[in-house]
Amino acid sequence: MIIVVTGMVGVDKKNYLEKVCQFAGERGQEVLLCNVGDRMYAEAPDIPPGKILDIPMKRLSSLRRSVFKDIIAKAQKAPNLIVNTHATFRWRHGLFPAVDFDQMRQLNADMYICLIDGVIALHTRLEAEHSAEHTLKDLIVWREEEIIGTEMLCKGINERIPFYCLARGTEAETTETFYGLIFDGRTQKAYLSFPMTVVNDMEDVKNEIDEFRQLMKQSFICFDPGDLEESYLPQKARRASQKGLDYVEVTALGQKVRLDLHEVQQIERDINSQIYARDFMLIDQSEMIISFIPTLDDGRAAISSGVERELQHAHEAAKEVYVIWTAKQNPSVFVTQTATKVFNNMADAAEFFKKKKYIKRN
Repeated sequence: MIIVVTGMVGVDKKNYLEKVCQFAGERGQEVLLCNVGDRMYAEAPDIPPGKILDIPMKRLSSLRRSVFKDIIAKAQKAPNLIVNTHATFRWRHGLFPAVDFDQMRQLNADMYICLIDGVIALHTRLEAEHSAEHTLKDLIVWREEEIIGTEMLCKGINERIPFYCLARGTEAETTETFYGLIFDGRTQKAYLSFPMTVVNDMEDVKNEIDEFRQLMKQSFICFDPGDLEESYLPQKARRASQKGLDYVEVTALGQKVRLDLHEVQQIERDINSQIYARDFMLIDQSEMIISFIPTLDDGRAAISSGVERELQHAHEAAKEVYVIWTAKQNPSVFVTQTATKVFNNMADAAEFFKKKKYIKRN
């Protein structure tokens, strides 16, 4: 297998992919990781760290082609190969491609994966580890460019091979998802659907949702929107503004982070539009959708318009649609008419999936 992995600066792909390779090795799969950036620096020791995008475009292209030539040669011998690269760069030269189509055709990858992360995590890593100046708006734009650039690259090289967008989320969970995409063709791929913004302040309900997410990941290769959670940011910005603050305080990568209030307000529309487009993309790359609708304290179902729209999109895309409806009130016709099957609780759903032989690898 040859897998091309892209992702914008700040995702920290190298460390993540090293863990993927370790995870695979522990399961008897040898994987060679080729980090294009490291190899370019190794071939040009005169370039200081972090300055490679400042060199003339002609030399940058020459370096890249030399490195990819070596990687293509290694691909012919390695049992499994991951190429860690970018699809695009946005720097002082403007927006430009990070690969050459003729060499990508020679590489002849079996799969493309664009690794993404939340804007707060991206900002936190860049502040700590990189000199790249940026705003939150920049990060939102760069992430979208990388996703679209990777998808266009994949389809331009060979439209029959799979392209996946994967949020890195909690590494312990998503490294297993990454491994499953590469080595486990039998396990079903499922998109997990559940309310997010509407239950943000309800700890008991959020705990139920987390239980659902963990249970489903025991049986499926899951694309989980909770691995990239930033829909709460606009709400936090509104609360900060009401308090007269000029910042928004959040937690990212285990630490408290202060974001400029104006910058958060500036990306509200971008966050909403990207969630809309990205979640539909994740549904399209899945074989089914599994939606968990918890019960609110007053007994009503905690169903959001976003979840209803996801169910409709999956139905129209001819996906299997499963709904776990825990409230006593009956689901609306907009749920029952799109669902393949509706369950009253997680245990019934798990038993059904077991009988259907949706069993994940050991």
